Amino acid sequence: MELQQMRYVIAVAETNSFTRAAQRCLVVQSALSHQIARLERELGARLFERTSRRVRLTPAGAAFLPAARQCVDAAERAAAEVAAAVGEVRGRLAVGLIPTVAAVDVPNVLKDFHRRHPKARVSLGVGASDELVEQVRQGEIEVAFLGVPVTARPRGVMAREMARERLVAVVSPDHPLAGETSVDLHRLSSEVFVDLPAKTAGRAQSDLAFSAAGLTREVAFEVTNADYLARLVGAGLGVALLPPAYVAGLAGMTTIEVTDAPARVEYVIWGRERRSPAAAAFLELLGIGGE
Repeated sequence: MELQQMRYVIAVAETNSFTRAAQRCLVVQSALSHQIARLERELGARLFERTSRRVRLTPAGAAFLPAARQCVDAAERAAAEVAAAVGEVRGRLAVGLIPTVAAVDVPNVLKDFHRRHPKARVSLGVGASDELVEQVRQGEIEVAFLGVPVTARPRGVMAREMARERLVAVVSPDHPLAGETSVDLHRLSSEVFVDLPAKTAGRAQSDLAFSAAGLTREVAFEVTNADYLARLVGAGLGVALLPPAYVAGLAGMTTIEVTDAPARVEYVIWGRERRSPAAAAFLELLGIGGE
């Protein structure tokens, strides 16, 4: 059983396509198919069900996949450790972030990281804060940037506070509130809101503030993507409470100060286990050493 065969299986499982898997692995499809067929003969079981319309894992394939991932990850970690021993950072770095992260200019940090360590590979995923904490805890990603209510702190991970900020109200230019310079939560409670889904950390910042003030509000539109949330606000469908640094990058929006605004804390988090060389180098760029 060869490591490359496992990589091919992982690629097919993740793309649900032999063609796309071959493109990802930079091989011709016939070579990839041959290697997977060879592995199936060695294992004595088919790993994929193939039809003219789709490819999917068999029960045997689903059982094989986690172990294959572990083997490939272990091999890559071993190669990265050897490289680090001779002063070279390489291997995979998985980073997660919320769409509205503002305390760190992530693209510029990644640019600097790539310039210093061109042989390291970075995968970047966007998600909700609570999901990112769990992914770091499980070792699926190594570093993540979050935004959570001031009353919360990420659990089960290492964390460094990066910034605190008060949210602002955002409306379309033709909204009745657009002419106001400031409002309070009581005034906003009569408005229709566009917000993130209930029970997410991004939503909790506002929910907790209204609850603490003894107020309720109507969230008529729930959106999982912050960029699309802003588009709904721009279309005049409601009010949103967003971080000011994120709003600064949006066009066609009117920002209003909220006198008793909810606040959030931005954290960078990483796992408690030993860091990979790539993760250690990335955190060092953020000013985080051997914590």
